[in-house]
Amino acid sequence: MTIKHLTFAAALLAGASLSSLALAQSVNPDATIRIGSLYEPQNLDNTAGAGQGINEAFNGNVYEALFQLTDAGSVEPKLVESYEASEDGLTYTFKLKPGVTFHSGDPLTAADVKYSIERVTAEASKSSRKKSLSTITGIETPDDQTVVITLSTRSISLPYNLSYVWIVNDAAADITATEDGTGPYTLEEWRRGSALALSRFDGYWGDAASNGEVVYTYFTDATALNNALLTNAVDIITSVQSPDSLTQFADNPAYTVTEGASTTKELLAYNDRVAPFDNVKVRKALARATDKARLLNSIWGDYGTLIGSFVPPTDPWYVDLTGVDAYDVESAKALLAEAGYPDGFEFTLDTPDYDPHPIVAQFLQTEYAKIGVTVNINIITANEWYTKIYQEKNFEATLQEHVNHRDIVFYGNPDFYWGYNNPDVVKLIADAEAASSEAEQTEKLTEANKIIAEDAAGNWLYLFPQIVVSAANVTGYPVNGLNAQFFAYDIEKAE
Repeated sequence: MTIKHLTFAAALLAGASLSSLALAQSVNPDATIRIGSLYEPQNLDNTAGAGQGINEAFNGNVYEALFQLTDAGSVEPKLVESYEASEDGLTYTFKLKPGVTFHSGDPLTAADVKYSIERVTAEASKSSRKKSLSTITGIETPDDQTVVITLSTRSISLPYNLSYVWIVNDAAADITATEDGTGPYTLEEWRRGSALALSRFDGYWGDAASNGEVVYTYFTDATALNNALLTNAVDIITSVQSPDSLTQFADNPAYTVTEGASTTKELLAYNDRVAPFDNVKVRKALARATDKARLLNSIWGDYGTLIGSFVPPTDPWYVDLTGVDAYDVESAKALLAEAGYPDGFEFTLDTPDYDPHPIVAQFLQTEYAKIGVTVNINIITANEWYTKIYQEKNFEATLQEHVNHRDIVFYGNPDFYWGYNNPDVVKLIADAEAASSEAEQTEKLTEANKIIAEDAAGNWLYLFPQIVVSAANVTGYPVNGLNAQFFAYDIEKAE
C-alpha cells in the first residue's frame, strides 16, 4: 500500500496544528458514511446475476460466509468456530459459531448453511463460483451447530471457495430485493438507480460497526462521481475510474489518496468458439498489435501494471509473462497471414458504456487498423453485457474488467463465456484443486498460467490500479478491494 497523501483538511486550511486538530475533532460513532460508486447492483442476490456492485455493498457488511477473504488476501474463519478435514481430504466437518442470529432474529443453524451452499450450486444459480464447488457430493447436518461436507475429489481451495457463499436464512425465500444476513449492517433502503442505505445492526454477534449508517450513492459516469466528492456529497470513492481527476485530489489537503493492490484486469475477451478467434495465431497477432504500455499510460499515467496474463502479482501462481506476444506490429501482420488473413478481417467489439471501456475500444480500433483489422464498436449497458455476453455468449469480442481474486480457474471451464478449451489446462486446473499441498497447487496453476498466456486465450491489457479517495476526516476503510468487496464496518468519521 502506498499512501499518496494523508492530511486533515479543516485544520490545515485554518492554519491549525495537528495537535489542536486532535482536540477539536472526535470520531462520531453514529456517523453516516457516504460512499460513491459506479457499480449499482442489478439485484440483491449474488446468485442471480447481481454484478460486482452487490459484493461492494453486501459482502461482509450485510452477509457473511463461513470464511472471509480479508483485505490482505488471507482466508480466515468467520461463521466457523472450528473445522477439520479427514485424512483423505474428502470430508470436512465444520462447527458453527454459537450465538449468531440473522437480522430477522432467527438463529444461525447448520440447515441455513446447507441451504446457502445449495443455492450457489443449484442449476439456476448464476454464481461465477458455481463450478468451484462442483466437487461437493453431499451436505449433512447432524445437529444445529455441525455441517459435514463430502467431496468427490480433494478440494484444497474449499475454505477459500466457501468464502464466496453468503449464509442466508433458509426461510428468506426471494432475496433479489431484500435480505436476511448475519452481518453488522441491515438493509435500510434501496432506491433503484440512485442509492442503497445500510444501517448498523444492534443485534450483531461480533464487534459493532464503527459508524451508524452507510449510504452508497450510484453514478453513471466518473466525472459526476468525482464532482460528488469535491462538493462533499460523498465521503469516499471506492475505486477511481477516471485517472485524469487524480491531480485534483492528490494535491489537495482536503483528501486522502491511497493506492492498494488490485485484482481487476482489463480484458479484451474473444469468443474462442467462433472464427477467427478459434485460431490461436489470430489471437496472438492481436496481442502483438496492442501497444499495452502506451494504452496503460494514456489512461492511467504512472498508475496500473502490465501483467501479460490473467493472473495478478497478488496470486501465488503469478509469473511475469509480459514478454509473451510482446508488441511487434510486423510480427502481428505475419501471424495474420499465416492464419489465412493476409488482408485482415472485420469484427464487432461489444463494449460496456462506462469508463474506461469506450476509450480502450477506440484505442484498439486504431491499433488494429494498422494490421488491416477493422473493429466495429458496439456500445452496450452493463445489463446488456450480462445477458448478451455472459449468458447467451452471443458475441465476437468484448471488453470487461474482471475483479475476482484467484480466478484463473475460469479458464478451466470450457463453458465459461469466452469458450477457451485447452484439455491440458482443464486437467492442470482440476489437478491443482485436488492437490495435497499448497505448493503442488501453486506449481500446477503456474504451469496452467503459462499455457494460457502462450495460447493468447484473451488479451490481458493491464491491471487496474486500486485507488481509493476519501475526505481527509474519514479513515479505517479497506484499500485493496479484492473481488470488489469493501468492508465498511471499520470506517470512522471525525466531526
